[in-house]
Amino acid sequence: MSAENQTGMIRISDDVVATIAGLAALETPGVAAMSGGISEGLAKRLSGKNVQKGVSVEVGQLEAAIDLRVIVHFGSKIQDVCRELQANVKEAVENMTGLHVVEVNVKVEGVAFKEEEAEDKDAAVRIK
Repeated sequence: MSAENQTGMIRISDDVVATIAGLAALETPGVAAMSGGISEGLAKRLSGKNVQKGVSVEVGQLEAAIDLRVIVHFGSKIQDVCRELQANVKEAVENMTGLHVVEVNVKVEGVAFKEEEAEDKDAAVRIK
C-alpha cells in the first residue's frame, strides 16, 4: 500500500500484511498451523528473505488479496473453520492497514492429529 498525504507518503510492506494475516489465521479456532510447502522453503533458502509461512499477499494502492495454506485440527468442520478464517484475516488486515481486502483464498493442505501436535511442540522445545 502506498498513500500520499500533505505530510508525506505512507507505504505498507507486503511482509507486514503477510504477518498480520498469518497471526490472525493462527488465532482462528480449528487452525493447527500454517503450511509452508516445498517451494516456499526453497525460495526462503535461495533468496535469504523471511518469507511468511503459508501466506501469500498481493498488495495494491488500496486493495489486497491474500492466499493462505493451512493445516486444520482433526474433527473440525473444515468449511466453518475456513469461513471464520477468512473473516478474521479480512478484519485484521483491514483494521490495521486501512486496505480493502478483496479476497482471502484458503487452501487446506493437511489435518493435524493431537499426537502430531505434541511431537511438534516437543521438537520445538528441544531446538530452543
